[in-house]
Amino acid sequence: MADDKVVVGKTVLVGSGFSYWRRKISSGFFTALFSSSILVVLLPLILIVGYLFYKGAASVNINFLLHRPAPVGEPGGGMANAIIGSAYVVGIAALIGIPIGLFGGIFLGEFPHAKFSNVVRFVADVLNGTPSIVMGVFAYTVVVLPMKSFSVLAGGFALGIMMIPTVLRTTDEILQTVPNSIREASLALGVPYWRTVLSVILRSAKSGIITGILLAGARVLGETAPLLFTSFNNAFFSYSLTQPISTLPVQIFNYAISPYRDWHRQAWAGALILVLAILIVNLGMRTFSRQKYEHSA
Repeated sequence: MADDKVVVGKTVLVGSGFSYWRRKISSGFFTALFSSSILVVLLPLILIVGYLFYKGAASVNINFLLHRPAPVGEPGGGMANAIIGSAYVVGIAALIGIPIGLFGGIFLGEFPHAKFSNVVRFVADVLNGTPSIVMGVFAYTVVVLPMKSFSVLAGGFALGIMMIPTVLRTTDEILQTVPNSIREASLALGVPYWRTVLSVILRSAKSGIITGILLAGARVLGETAPLLFTSFNNAFFSYSLTQPISTLPVQIFNYAISPYRDWHRQAWAGALILVLAILIVNLGMRTFSRQKYEHSA
């Protein structure tokens, strides 16, 4: 078979026509395969979000966002107390989980080959894979039973424990990507080691650490099982650390299993708000990371 000349830009490739078209067809096939795989991955998310919009968008209004639930059996009301309660509990969880995870991650990142570091990584990985309901039972045992009451503090404690391994492992991995030359340059200038860590290393890894924190917050925002054992529920607005509080996941759960059609409608609306909140956090995380990467590049 005579050789064919194929022009690609300003380059002339010489080869058989059969080989060229075989490569062309193989490339197109695998490109289509990989593209379809991406669509398969995205399809469940698109269907879930689309169905939530279909079922819940009509029920999201000012009354739903600003009012507390109506009395049992009466139509109307909203989930303002649950929305505020979720922010309250996640905020307390952040105060508990972020400092512990951050300081632990700094230790692992700066001393990655220590024997104790390997033990901590193993424990963090096990903790990260522990079912959330186990965290709820643990928080119930160590916080709720001694206090003899469900409370905001117990819910924040349970979610804070769940945030620790994500923040810790993310901080660990990000700090290990910081070049040693940066550490050595700072130390060569006479900067103390603790100052080098705080002012140089953490600043270099800031975007990755913030990404890990947002990822941990998005994960615990939708947790229901731990809150059933800890913060429980409350039909009213509550700001006391020692009292039960309503959260969006628990409110959705209670409304979904109720016999009232109006509560079912509001459960769909609450689920839509919750999913949108998680999507916004994740999109913000991606945007922040991309901007920091482009700026550093």
